Amino acid sequence: MAVMQRKQATLVGLVAVLLWSSIVGLIRGVSESFGPTGGAALIYTVASALLWIAVGKVRLRALPRAYLIWGSVLFVSYELCLSLSIGYASSARQAIEVGMVNYLWPAFTMLAAILFNRQRASWLIVPGFVVAIVGICAVLGGEQGLDLAGMARNVRDNPLSYGLAFAGAVIWAGYCTVTARIAQGKNAVTLFFMLTALALWAKYLFTGGEAMAFSMAGAVYLALAAGAMGFGYAAWNVGILHGNVTVLAGASYFIPVLSAALAAALLQAPLSFAFWKGAAMVVAGSILCWLATHGKGERSAPAEGASQTT
Repeated sequence: MAVMQRKQATLVGLVAVLLWSSIVGLIRGVSESFGPTGGAALIYTVASALLWIAVGKVRLRALPRAYLIWGSVLFVSYELCLSLSIGYASSARQAIEVGMVNYLWPAFTMLAAILFNRQRASWLIVPGFVVAIVGICAVLGGEQGLDLAGMARNVRDNPLSYGLAFAGAVIWAGYCTVTARIAQGKNAVTLFFMLTALALWAKYLFTGGEAMAFSMAGAVYLALAAGAMGFGYAAWNVGILHGNVTVLAGASYFIPVLSAALAAALLQAPLSFAFWKGAAMVVAGSILCWLATHGKGERSAPAEGASQTT
């Protein structure tokens, strides 16, 4: 019975991987109807309600103060960068590229764990990080692949979106590193989603948000995006707590490729062979970074904390 329950929990966790892989395309679909800020605010509002139902209410007194403060700041900052970077993209293809930049976070997380959490690592961390960075350069180089001049032109076309995506990758690496030490096994993701929704509504109200065009297609995208966000986190927590963590960790590293494939289908944005080669390099680099630290342990006692990803 215990083996069966573990397998079921692992399957639930794998569902989270699929749900998160759809987020880039769905966020873009919502932003096209409701605007970058208003669309994101609606997504996180609905997702907060879904999480409240699926995970339960937040017990503030049970949360460590440091985790409450730093977790809130880093999580909200990351989600703002993620959603707005996709929403501000000037085309569907650019939204997919921006989403790929965000998936540098696994490599950054490993580096942060080495620098700040005393995580031991092998020499594989160096080629892993380099391969991931070169992969992103290939993705941003357009049809020519690894073309630095083309990449520079691409980024200059919309520095805000690409800058937000890159900042988000760094911030999420910081969130994973910090909360692993201070969360004490607690999970405040419902609260963090609510705070993200409030921050987005504040931006929408005080900075002159874009007009929202309600439509059936937009409403469907909104429901799907909020469901992918909210139920993705709920499913991931079930998998991490009761399933095979090794299987789930390995599967999560393939999210960039799955995300690009689903976004390309949803947004009807064909992607070049050069893009897929770059995406594969991002995945390979992240896996090498993981292998560099897998089984190495920490120089000090590891802190307990809930594993989260997006």
